[in-house]
Amino acid sequence: MTGTMTKSELIEQLATRTDLPKKRAEDAVNCVFDVLAKALAQGARIEIRGFGSFSLKEHRAYVGRNPKTGEEVPVEEKHSIHFKVGKQLRELVDQLPDPG
Repeated sequence: MTGTMTKSELIEQLATRTDLPKKRAEDAVNCVFDVLAKALAQGARIEIRGFGSFSLKEHRAYVGRNPKTGEEVPVEEKHSIHFKVGKQLRELVDQLPDPG
């Protein structure tokens, strides 16, 4: 498989591999995503051994500049999601043929 895997393709793969009805597979995928999103929103770190971990990174407020006008613009504090790849996934990806 190359390119982008969509949520509907993930659901299809789950349904096929587990012999679940597509609706049940969709419910399972939605449930997993919902649980992960809520955990991150509460500040939890998520670790899926062999796959990777998700955590929040805090960015402090600062004063930026509008590149067109040079005017100072306040940038509010925000959070971003950081993903650190797990060892097994990294090794699997390292075995892929060179795309160039």
